[in-house]
Amino acid sequence: MSLKERIQEDMKSAMRAAEKERLATVRLILAAIKQREVDERIVLDDTQVLSVLDKMVKQRRESITQFEAGKRADLAAKENAELTVISAYLPTQLGESELDALIQTAIAETAAHNSEPAGVLKVSMSPTIGLAHILPLLPPFLARYPRITPEWHFENRPVDLIAENYDAAIGGAFDLAPGLVSRTLAPVHVVAVASPAYMSGRAPPADPSELAAYHGIVMRSLRTGRIRHWMLRNMNGVEVAGTLSETVVTNDPAAMREAARLGLGVSLIAVVDVLPLLERGDLVRLLPDWYADAGAFSLYYPSRTLISAKTRVFVDFVVNAFRSKRLDIAFSANH
Repeated sequence: MSLKERIQEDMKSAMRAAEKERLATVRLILAAIKQREVDERIVLDDTQVLSVLDKMVKQRRESITQFEAGKRADLAAKENAELTVISAYLPTQLGESELDALIQTAIAETAAHNSEPAGVLKVSMSPTIGLAHILPLLPPFLARYPRITPEWHFENRPVDLIAENYDAAIGGAFDLAPGLVSRTLAPVHVVAVASPAYMSGRAPPADPSELAAYHGIVMRSLRTGRIRHWMLRNMNGVEVAGTLSETVVTNDPAAMREAARLGLGVSLIAVVDVLPLLERGDLVRLLPDWYADAGAFSLYYPSRTLISAKTRVFVDFVVNAFRSKRLDIAFSANH
């Protein structure tokens, strides 16, 4: 139920309960919403309704100050009663700074006559996925939504969307904390790769247990500080540990990919990180029947009732782009 629908239902409840004072205030709220919709020729969403309510709250606080200064306790009491009803629709969990930020977002997004999505869109994404698959979407996205200003951060870390004020993040290994929603984009399948030069004169491994015989390119986790090891499985569901020697240690998947391309050894790395190099022949896949399932990389965003229009259109744009390009299939180890 939208905020506007909730207010309309409360009006009916107040009528049935014969709560005259509350009914009068709710009618004032709906009248203000209707006037805004008529003036701007739009249907207000929750964020825009919130801005109407915030304006009404500020008006009544100013009136209370004036009436109290003028010794009009009766009028101040009436304004206080209306203030109580109006304030009940404001999200109490938001602080004043967050509320002000939401109001500014509403103002930015309704500045155009057609309520076109607008404002700064702050998104975090891993460099590999972002540069190869998200950044190319920017020209058509901005052509459709020219009032949105992208602020995109390319980083290999799971960010705190709410605490760091991100609108969205794209990546894997996020803890789905309360207040977040995820939309799966594609699987993260980890495969064994090496350069043709490195494998020249070497027999390919027959199963994951033989990977330890090669020079290994591994990654140390930024979060745990430990080397990540993988359990690989085949199409029959058989699982075997794929343990690499620690010949080269990095803390970045792009560095692992480049080290493998340079012929420094074998690496276990996600298909999404190496697909272009596999397609060009710069890297070859070893153990083509084996892979590790590392979950999925997804698009994360706060599940606030008042999600902004800019975030909503970005989420839909990215999800539809991945679906139309069938990237979920391209990034699978089984395609």
